[in-house]
Amino acid sequence: MALTSHLRVVLHQTQGPDNLGAVARLAANFGVAELVLSDPQLQEMDGARRMAVHAGHILEAARIVPTLPEALEDVVLAVGTTSRQNLRGMPTLSPEEAVALMAKHSQRGKVALVLGGEKRGMSDEDLSHCQQALVIPTRPEQPSMNLAQAAAVLMYLCARAQVEAPPPGAVDGAPLRLVQSLQAWMRQVLLGVGFLNTQGPDALLSEMIHSLTRSALTRREVELWLSAFKALSRHVVGPTARPDSDKKG
Repeated sequence: MALTSHLRVVLHQTQGPDNLGAVARLAANFGVAELVLSDPQLQEMDGARRMAVHAGHILEAARIVPTLPEALEDVVLAVGTTSRQNLRGMPTLSPEEAVALMAKHSQRGKVALVLGGEKRGMSDEDLSHCQQALVIPTRPEQPSMNLAQAAAVLMYLCARAQVEAPPPGAVDGAPLRLVQSLQAWMRQVLLGVGFLNTQGPDALLSEMIHSLTRSALTRREVELWLSAFKALSRHVVGPTARPDSDKKG
């Protein structure tokens, strides 16, 4: 079965209706399972409908969520796209490497490909919600690509990638909502013990989380880590403390 059958394409802060329509058409071309819009910046949809030739059903079925974490909460791996090579704590992959990784992780659950908005792409904060980042190699004098063109390259590769059946006894991967909850509790505890810099804690914390998630954690493993940090929090911060950003834990 093709990777696209297990794939969620997330368009984050998309502004151009033409690009949205073109991506919907590509999703129909290559059999992408799901299209999600996170924090869309669209003023109208007429252009999207014109461009989505024979893909109106994809547009109608597209889910809209207010934030990127909500778009990713039930996937086991999210790969963000960027034109930048040097990302702190997150080495970038080639499209072929990223597709192979998504195919591997799709044996554990749904995976996501995230494309950022047309003007600035994905910010460091946006990429912090992904476990890996990919760069489509282009000439240095023109490093960025149009959103729909980048989507075409990546969806084509995903359609060619085959997903093997899960091995006997395979365990479901941890959904990212659990990882997001773990990150919130880790942040609270590690700030409480002075391990993280209060002026900028999130870069180091994201690096630590990425080192965990690259290990293909199971649901039970993340639940164990989460229980441990909740117990630590009771002693370090207080018995009733709860991170503001933790919605699920």
